[in-house]
Amino acid sequence: MHVAESALEAGDTPLAMSLFEKVLKIDPQSKAAQLGLGDAMYQSGDLARAGVLYGQVAAVAPDDARAVLGLARVALRQRRLDEAEKRYRELAATHPDQAVAAEGLGTALDLEGKHAQAQAVYRAALQRHPEVAGLKADLGLSLILAGDVRAGANVLLDIAGLPDAPPQARENLALAYGMLGNSEAARRILVSDMPAESADDNLRFYRQLRERLVTARRDAGDAGVAGVAGVGETRPVSAASAAARGVLQ
Repeated sequence: MHVAESALEAGDTPLAMSLFEKVLKIDPQSKAAQLGLGDAMYQSGDLARAGVLYGQVAAVAPDDARAVLGLARVALRQRRLDEAEKRYRELAATHPDQAVAAEGLGTALDLEGKHAQAQAVYRAALQRHPEVAGLKADLGLSLILAGDVRAGANVLLDIAGLPDAPPQARENLALAYGMLGNSEAARRILVSDMPAESADDNLRFYRQLRERLVTARRDAGDAGVAGVAGVGETRPVSAASAAARGVLQ
């Protein structure tokens, strides 16, 4: 189990799967192995099997926070947003000191278009955990999704260069620059993380979003734009939904 958890932490998903499966052959009722294999399946993108494994643990231990977290993360990735919000609210209520619960709840709210509620969740969590870069990255993205691009860029600028910043902080800072019309700055960020062709594809996408936002503001008379429709459905990604695994401490 120790080696399997270490392999999962290091991103060696095939080895982790193999070892967790060996444990389950010996002890089919091992909750730790089921949860570990569920995390490995989630990390590999097999959301359906991950959900089954988390569900098996939750069926016999409904208060197991790691199982509930796994089910919430699967629901989030599968865009079953009502369920994701419900499960993350449960976690946030029972584990108010855990940043991972707030990150997930805020992400679910953002994907539902409830940006003001999401930002309130992030800001409250940051009062408890000002050191958690993922919360700041998600707050910055939420502001961008709500149409307050410059404020989102300012939040992301504070953390994008930090060693422990999630990669989504840089990606979404590039999005902010692109939507502000600074394609050169956006491209400098993107080409450090991806091929030039992919960076140019992202820049075209940012330009389309910028044009959409300008049109929305013009149509609304610049007096209340609900947000950037469609942003949450594609490249911009929250730290919560992109994380390989999440364990409540």
